[in-house]
Amino acid sequence: MNLARIVPSVEAWDRHMFERWSFLFKPFAPRAEAGAQEVHVQPDGTQEAGLVSSTLVATAQGWTPVRNLKPGDLALTFDAGLQPPTKVSSEVPFETAQDCPSALWPLEVPKGAFGNATPYHLLSGQHIPVESDAAVATFGDPFSVIPASALVGLRGIERVPPKDGMEVVRISFADEQVVFGEHGALYLCASSRDMVEMALEQRPDPLYAILPPAEARVVASSLGEDFASIAGETPRDILGAALA
Repeated sequence: MNLARIVPSVEAWDRHMFERWSFLFKPFAPRAEAGAQEVHVQPDGTQEAGLVSSTLVATAQGWTPVRNLKPGDLALTFDAGLQPPTKVSSEVPFETAQDCPSALWPLEVPKGAFGNATPYHLLSGQHIPVESDAAVATFGDPFSVIPASALVGLRGIERVPPKDGMEVVRISFADEQVVFGEHGALYLCASSRDMVEMALEQRPDPLYAILPPAEARVVASSLGEDFASIAGETPRDILGAALA
């Protein structure tokens, strides 16, 4: 699939990367200092990308809680097969649900919303690649990347208070990658390389383009129950299909 758009210049690319991934260059606050923690928030007020620590992702060992991933483990990616994360970071943004502003509550995807057998949770700022007819009609490509916040209010998806001590995990790769979630969701993960390194390389690497809110909402509204086509499959099934 081609989810990519090439940034036309090194300067534009550098600015684009800084705006999207600047939180990666800030240290996570230690859990012991919960009262003084820095919470990564995007310009639109949603929490930065990340995965709830109990989220299962496809790895060489099968479905694995993202909290258990370590740099060097092999995670199954959409475009590059098995790839090792280069960085895995975690934080507890809020010790209690009462401390968390409602704008930063995670999203609950109810059972059956997209063919999922059980409910699961997304951070509103997590970027998710989706396949839709609306994307084909508008962009000429069935795949597009939207923020999870675009799903609020659709198919019973709503913000819910986080569990006390909810842990958020962020995984990075040498290059941006899309990983598989157990319920059929896809998750975009950042590159761990710094902007100077990438600019000096001047490689024509594609970037995954994130749709702006209005366009993302149009795409999200068009999603059917079958958009998560891998729901219920095993990592072995997914890898086998990719190699077929």
